[in-house]
Amino acid sequence: MRVGIDAQLARGNATGIGEYLAGLIPALRRLGVEVVALETARLDPWRFDRRVAWDQVLLPIAAARARADLLHCAAGTMPLVATLPAIATVHDVAWLRVQQHARAYARVYFGAFALSRYRRARRIMVDSAFSRDQLLEHGGFDPLRIDVVYPGVSGDVAAIVRVPDAVPFALSVGTVEKRKNLEVVIEALRDVAELRLIVAGPATPYQDRCLRIARERGVAERVEFRGYVSRDELLGLYARAAVVVVPSHYEGFGYAVAHARCAGVPFLAAKTSSLPEVADDTGTLLPPDDAGAWAAGLRDLMRERTAAQAQATSDRPAAIVRFAWTTAAAQVAAVYRLALDS
Repeated sequence: MRVGIDAQLARGNATGIGEYLAGLIPALRRLGVEVVALETARLDPWRFDRRVAWDQVLLPIAAARARADLLHCAAGTMPLVATLPAIATVHDVAWLRVQQHARAYARVYFGAFALSRYRRARRIMVDSAFSRDQLLEHGGFDPLRIDVVYPGVSGDVAAIVRVPDAVPFALSVGTVEKRKNLEVVIEALRDVAELRLIVAGPATPYQDRCLRIARERGVAERVEFRGYVSRDELLGLYARAAVVVVPSHYEGFGYAVAHARCAGVPFLAAKTSSLPEVADDTGTLLPPDDAGAWAAGLRDLMRERTAAQAQATSDRPAAIVRFAWTTAAAQVAAVYRLALDS
């Protein structure tokens, strides 16, 4: 079994899908699966026109040249014309649910067009039961062809040594976009004395709205947007944070919650989409738009920091086992075999 994996989104400033690829490919190789990472250094996948050129022209050519038996479209898109059997990882269907602010051509390509291609896949993997159910709601899918495979969390996160700062800060990780709902945490900061908020992730125009709210609420000096940070800086932030906050309206998996659990960081997350599934009865889940509840949750955690840290530390070993890449890769390899046998 020789598998070509679309690895282009692991290049440049890799976000959630890049982390997925960076963990999955070596884990599959350790299991003895012959994997060819399909990518090119000459193309920026974050420009729409070049992303389409990669998906629809260069990726099928690369897969054919690699003489793969199976193409794993791991980045949420698939070519119109496949040169060999293909499976897809559908991380979420956010483009069909919560990206109305995006340009129309992007919504069509990553939304309706992608959905039509998924229906042609031999099998589909999703990152959560939530994403499976969202996909099935759009119709035209055999639930027996959809496999839930939780992504893994990398070993460097599991190895973090916690040394929280004496002056506490809340940490938010991920692209600063509307569905991440950071404004509810900024609103809550008014009622949580001295707590800072550090945000690590690429900016979109939504960041301007968050900065305006911070100024209006008088907390701008306690809110810091760092943009995309290096891996070492990110690991350091997880080591030092008092709490991770994940107030998103929509997450197909919720890497920030999985990271917090595997790093032993207390977390507060929205009680919505896949986040309760990833939290699995740990941490604190809150209504996504209730700033008062977020303020109360943060105040409670600050008062009981020692107890909250002890609970997060206690949960950590089980989380590391649950989100091990060894487990995820074995499940993905089983899906490959099912796809080739179908």
